[in-house]
Order: sequence, then C-alpha cells, then structure tokens
Amino acid sequence: MIDKTVADVATAVADIPDGATVMIGGFGRAGQPVELIDALIAQGATDLTIVNNNAGNGDVGLAALLAEKRVRKIVCSFPRQSDSWVFDELYRAGEIELELVPQGNLAERIRAAGAGIGAFFTPTGVGTQLAEGKETREIDGRTYILEYPIKADFALVSALKADRWGNLVYRETARNFGPIMASAATTTVVQVDGVVPLGSLDPETIVTPGIFVDRVVAVGERRWLRDGEFIGGVDLEGNAK
Repeated sequence: MIDKTVADVATAVADIPDGATVMIGGFGRAGQPVELIDALIAQGATDLTIVNNNAGNGDVGLAALLAEKRVRKIVCSFPRQSDSWVFDELYRAGEIELELVPQGNLAERIRAAGAGIGAFFTPTGVGTQLAEGKETREIDGRTYILEYPIKADFALVSALKADRWGNLVYRETARNFGPIMASAATTTVVQVDGVVPLGSLDPETIVTPGIFVDRVVAVGERRWLRDGEFIGGVDLEGNAK
C-alpha cells in the first residue's frame, strides 16, 4: 500500500544533510512552509544552499533559518524588501552568498530541471551584469543568453491538502513555486493542513500529482498572520474561517 504520510515535521526533514541544496516554496510569506522550516532549524543542518523567490521576511520562517546562520548561499529573485533585515545584515557582513536570478528565469530554470531540459536561451538579463560569463546567441536578430536548470536535493513545499499518495491541492496564490519545485528536487517534502481519504480529491483540482511527492505531513489548519497577529484561517476546502 502506498502511503507517503509521515508522523511529524521532525521526521519529514530528519535526513536533510549539511551542504544540501533545498528549494523552499513561497512568494514572500504566501505558501511558505513555515512548520517544515522550523523543523529544519531544530534538526540542525547547516551550510545549506536555499532556492526561494525571496530572502526571508521579518523574523519567522526562512528569515529565522537565515538568522541561525545555517545558509551558505541563497538563490532568489527578491533578496531585499522592507522586512528583509535579516538577509540584509548577513549580506552586508559578508556572511551569506547571493545568486540573483530574475523571477521568470528562476521559475523556468526550476521548471527545466523537473522537465529534464538541459538548458535554454532567454533574452532576460542580456546586457546586464547577470549575463557576464554566460554563453550568448543571436536568434532571429535578438540576443539571448544560455541558462541552466536549477536542481535541488530537497524541496519543502506547502499545500492545502493531500491524500496518502501525495496528490496535492493548493489554495490560491499559496500555490506559487510549489508545483515546479516538487518536480525539480530529488526528495520533495510537503506540509498540508490535512490529509484526506484516497479518492476524495477531485482529479481536476490536483495540481501536483503524487509521483513528484515523497513525504506528506499534516500540520493542522493554519491561520493567516499579518503584522505579527493572527487574523483568520481557512478550512480544508480553502474557505475563509
């Protein structure tokens, strides 16, 4: 019997080693797997390379992982916003390495890894510092640069619900990078609000099929956080509570 559920978040991330490349879903705080990140902090892995859209927000989730100085390098599109003070301090002190990737390129490089694409040409970044040292080619009169896939040892993803096979349903914008990261990692670990019986998910709503998921852990219904205060939540149908 296929059953990808695990008992708790500690078990879900127990084998992430020092030096691993870890993709973490989320667009800012939307869809960020905070419970899995907290478990990774407690687990102790260090010298990590993190792939995320941002470089942490406030003092929780990814920012807390950075504050513990567990991250050697971060690959992201938006390393600085009003609440990215943890990354900002580390970077200015020379304590973290940054690979800046335009957001479209970031998404496509991750998707390419999952799709088995060896590399691709893109016009994004041409004529900027981001193109330095990269192969260029003129196609139909336009200059392109060659970009390579981004692969990971682990992906930590947040979804609304799953069945025991690992089929995933997301809630609105919390979906963001989850589906492509799930396909681009050797091991994909997913936290969900709840695990539902096999067969109860409408196939039309399944975004990430279970073939891309290795572990599922239920963390219970989570609540929205705004300015440090909980303001609401959702049920397993994605409805506001």
